[in-house]
Amino acid sequence: MARYYRYRLPPWARHCIFIIEKCTLPIMIFQLVRTLLFPTSLDVFLTGLLVGLFISFYLEWI
Repeated sequence: MARYYRYRLPPWARHCIFIIEKCTLPIMIFQLVRTLLFPTSLDVFLTGLLVGLFISFYLEWI
């Protein structure tokens, strides 16, 4: 089975992935600060989800 290769995607999908990749870090930092100030279960869940998404972009899994 071939490895996922983002450049084989249609241009609109590739553009969406690039935008999400660039916006993940600022949103993650904001969510981390919000979680530290007002911790709720939803904030902790969203922070974990954003950290996982950021790590997957950083390691080029997506």
